[in-house]
Amino acid sequence: MKRVEAIIKPFKLEDVKDALAEIGITGMTVSEVKGYGSQKGHSELYRGAEYVVDFLPKIKMEMVVSEDMVEQTTATIVEAARTGKIGDGKIFVSDIEKIIRIRTGEEDTEAI
Repeated sequence: MKRVEAIIKPFKLEDVKDALAEIGITGMTVSEVKGYGSQKGHSELYRGAEYVVDFLPKIKMEMVVSEDMVEQTTATIVEAARTGKIGDGKIFVSDIEKIIRIRTGEEDTEAI
């Protein structure tokens, strides 16, 4: 089992969620986060004063999938989240050692 974490632009959340639902990924955790990478923030003008926004709003999506679904999941996220502009985001894939569903006690793939 693998954990797939995707950091995407906020306005792409629904597109990515719908695309993942089409391939059978229905369980995920979504968080509003802030950060920066290559973008390094930007300047904005508010009531005539210029200020720097260092951390930009992003969405972090986390899901656990079986190993055979990793490639399809990451390809789907890339396709749905890509705008072609800087700041589209990143995907991280890591191993999961154990999963336990608290309600039923099911473990590993049954608990996904």
